[in-house]
Amino acid sequence: MHQLSGRWKLGFFLAVLTAVSWGLLPIALAITLEAVDAFTLTWFRFLTAALGLGAILAWMGRMPRLGGIDRRGWLLLLIALAALTGNFVLYLVALLYTSPTINQVVTQLSPLLLMLGGIAVFHERFSARQWAGFLLLLIGLPLFFNRRLPELAHLNSGLGHEVALLVLASAVWAIYGLAQKMLLKQLQSQQVLVLLYAGAAVVLLPLSHPSHLLKVNVLQACTLAFSCANTVVAYGAFAEALRHWEASRVGATLTLTPLFTMVSMWALEHWAPHVVRPEQLNALSVGGALVVVGGSMLCALGNARAAAPSTQAVQTREAGRGSSPASP
Repeated sequence: MHQLSGRWKLGFFLAVLTAVSWGLLPIALAITLEAVDAFTLTWFRFLTAALGLGAILAWMGRMPRLGGIDRRGWLLLLIALAALTGNFVLYLVALLYTSPTINQVVTQLSPLLLMLGGIAVFHERFSARQWAGFLLLLIGLPLFFNRRLPELAHLNSGLGHEVALLVLASAVWAIYGLAQKMLLKQLQSQQVLVLLYAGAAVVLLPLSHPSHLLKVNVLQACTLAFSCANTVVAYGAFAEALRHWEASRVGATLTLTPLFTMVSMWALEHWAPHVVRPEQLNALSVGGALVVVGGSMLCALGNARAAAPSTQAVQTREAGRGSSPASP
């Protein structure tokens, strides 16, 4: 089992840095999407992430050896590639029509679906505290959407359609997470990611329009650069946090990501109202978001004594929302 450095303050700082980075990511993506389509933006993010992480791994002498991957490993890589690519694209398509905060709140389902998948595939245990957290999340979501609940019933259009895309994005991210966890027997997590980033860049190239990147204005160029750097930088901070602090506590800190998104959106609405569309959340929506975050935090802390299994589960979070993104 990994031995922690004991520098918990550094681990806490890095975990907060990761949460803030992922909290700002959907806002940056929403601004960039005004000029760049979802496929091109996703392709460019994967390309820059592959080059950035690849350069780091090459410098450290830790590039993956393809000859050491067996047939089962290649199959798992293909599954993870399809799931991660689908997650990134679905997340961005939904972001075209929903707000950053909605995206971050709904995608809190991602790590919970991964945990449930761990029960089914790896026969992991789900503690009473984690079940309570899962129930809280299910209660918090309708509170968050209190004013727009009737819209959720229409899955073919509007908010219901976009939320359905986010739920699907969370589900395929969980599939990716399970596949990556199985791949850890043959490759390190960073090696898996660099292969997936490179593979996704190749897969999405025929669907992308690189010329669109030349049409961005100064603000969109800045948000594009931030979105690309976020995948590598946030993951680096996240991985380092796991070296210094318990995985369950890192995971609990990362559940605060939607709150950073919500606060950032509130600040933009007041100080730069023309940059993003206003979200117009009422008090009950904010309360629902807090309940969702509380439920996610309970699930992350869950069975904190089971440090070894939880470490592997938390290590897969970044790529869904980039990241996690998951957020992507």
